[in-house]
Amino acid sequence: MSRAPKFLVIDGYTKSARDELAAGGAAVAGVLYAEMLKQASKGSECDIVYPSDPDAALPAGQALEGYDGIAWTGCSLTVFHDIPEVRAQIDFARACFEAGVPAFGSCWAAQVAVVAAGGKCDANPNGREMGVARKIALTPEGRAHPLYEGKADVFDGFISHDDEITELPQGAVRLAGNQFTHVQSVSVDYLGGKFWGLQYHPEYDLHEMARLTWCRIDKLTRLGFFADRQAGEEHVALLEALHEDPARKDLAWVLGVDRDVMDEAYRRTEVRNWLKHLVLPVMAERR
Repeated sequence: MSRAPKFLVIDGYTKSARDELAAGGAAVAGVLYAEMLKQASKGSECDIVYPSDPDAALPAGQALEGYDGIAWTGCSLTVFHDIPEVRAQIDFARACFEAGVPAFGSCWAAQVAVVAAGGKCDANPNGREMGVARKIALTPEGRAHPLYEGKADVFDGFISHDDEITELPQGAVRLAGNQFTHVQSVSVDYLGGKFWGLQYHPEYDLHEMARLTWCRIDKLTRLGFFADRQAGEEHVALLEALHEDPARKDLAWVLGVDRDVMDEAYRRTEVRNWLKHLVLPVMAERR
């Protein structure tokens, strides 16, 4: 009988950032990702590590190779800042590539993978992309890629970031983009390993986006997303209300959201495709 996959989930947030999200009612990123993977692959196991913590014990060698898949969460750090927490994750990303374990991730994950392989990231000149990324369009390479089997040519996705991938390394392919962010998804082949990453967040739902927005209200107000804090709180209330009652067409219309982000199965198409086309075949080869 075939066994269920064992995943390593890498939560890049610092302890203080994790505490801030938890205080605002948001799920800790690593736990949220582990729950998504366990739902997509029944019976699977997940270990979570926090490489930004000074005392983090990161698997290496055979321990790392013992995983069937590696998943990276988002993060509030900036990948082009030369600080220990960032350097540690770039180094660990290279080790993950070398281990040959199929990898996947959201937002920060794509940026770390690209930089680890020799690419570059920078602040997005368009500013912060927040809430819902509109009109993410597949490139011809993306349309032909197994990551997007069953996905439309153009779709929306939950998003929250200030930075973007600006230069792809050798072995990387841009799979999708939109008017705001040129690289919305990417595949990276490096040191014998494969990584498929998204700038957007399939792990989020309306509730998680509401809580993240709550945690960022003051920053978002300064950036012009809301006229004042009250407007931000009212927006959060709309997100939460639609999450509680997805049949509220009036709220979906006001928020401008549809199946792309509200239908969990469709929103997580890429996760299932990673399991189907990358993780499970590698597991079969190892048997």
